[in-house]
Amino acid sequence: MKILLLNQAFVSPNEPGHTRHFEMAQFLRARGHELVIVASDLNYQTGQRTVERTGLFAEQMIDGVRILRAYIFPALHRSYFWRIISFFSFMFSSVWTALTVKDADIIMGTTPPIFQAVSAWFVALIRRKPFLLEVRDLWPEFGVSMGVLKNPILISLARWLEKFLYARATHILVNSPAYKDYMLGKGVPENKITYIPYGTDVDMFNPDVDGSSVRNDLGLENKFVVLYAGALGQANDIDTILRAAERLNHESKIRFVLFGDGKERARLELESKRMNLTNVIFAGVCAKKEMPLVVASSDVCLAILQDVPMFRTTYPNKVFDYMAAARGTVLVIDGVVRDVIESSGGGVFVQPGNDEGLAKTILELSNDPQRVRQMGLNARAYLVKYLDRRDKLNDTLKLLESLVKA
Repeated sequence: MKILLLNQAFVSPNEPGHTRHFEMAQFLRARGHELVIVASDLNYQTGQRTVERTGLFAEQMIDGVRILRAYIFPALHRSYFWRIISFFSFMFSSVWTALTVKDADIIMGTTPPIFQAVSAWFVALIRRKPFLLEVRDLWPEFGVSMGVLKNPILISLARWLEKFLYARATHILVNSPAYKDYMLGKGVPENKITYIPYGTDVDMFNPDVDGSSVRNDLGLENKFVVLYAGALGQANDIDTILRAAERLNHESKIRFVLFGDGKERARLELESKRMNLTNVIFAGVCAKKEMPLVVASSDVCLAILQDVPMFRTTYPNKVFDYMAAARGTVLVIDGVVRDVIESSGGGVFVQPGNDEGLAKTILELSNDPQRVRQMGLNARAYLVKYLDRRDKLNDTLKLLESLVKA
């Protein structure tokens, strides 16, 4: 079976970001299948080129995984207008690139950005193959809730496009139970939706990884390290972390370490300097294959989003990585992922936007190493039992096989 995936934001292990589709490709390859990936030639988090390209696309082979890197206009970290232009450029280049793959059995599109899913639908239509739509976040609803998408005409068009894709997809794959509920509310038949959470690689992220080298490099010996690993964008509410850090600036043993990049990074670094924060480190980016060391260097980990109602529906991937590494999560996100953390006993919930509560929680944890350790053990045990990525990828394989046979 050959699966063709169009994913602008695909990440290889040599880049920063989430490598779920690369791991999926390796899993399928080990079982005699092939996942060919059409991706952009920019890393979504850094905005930097990932490959030298002379034509419309460049071909890579990474550990047996075939990747076709299509052109995208380099404007991901400019204004939202230019970001849309960038999305549209990939929408068209990805179609041309994908049509060079002649013998796929099923076409898989993923959203967001929603435009690339249209490309996947079109390729499936031309090739007369099943179209599997993977929904990783609910767009345009996230954009509307954040206030990024305000124009009523654009909102109406985006919602029409969302409805169009739900109707045209052969099947829809979602990674959060709340997404399934949302789609049922939109009138999508229940038998057309499959919920499979991503989980994480329990071998890659495990308690035996030694993160002391990261601590040494960053001068974090004998410090209580609070790690945030991920995008530094508008949705991520890093300003609340900075305000909490300001409240704890006098606590010499506590350090906030931020690994990641994004549109807001430059502003956030300037804001940290303006606030005279001596306990915040912007550590830059690192490849996904190095992230187990980074997570192992922490005492507790942060997952945070803006206080936006739609964000209560999401399962942030970073939380599962933290859990697998036996690190407790300080969760500043309400909703379905809060249910996971509270059911597992693997972390502490703080109300989104509450920097005072966040500072108080971190100070309490810094003085209670036994509680911190137990949260990590609880998180790991829950993750291994319910969210081992191998189990989830096996469920995904069964779904793909059923769609091809049908």
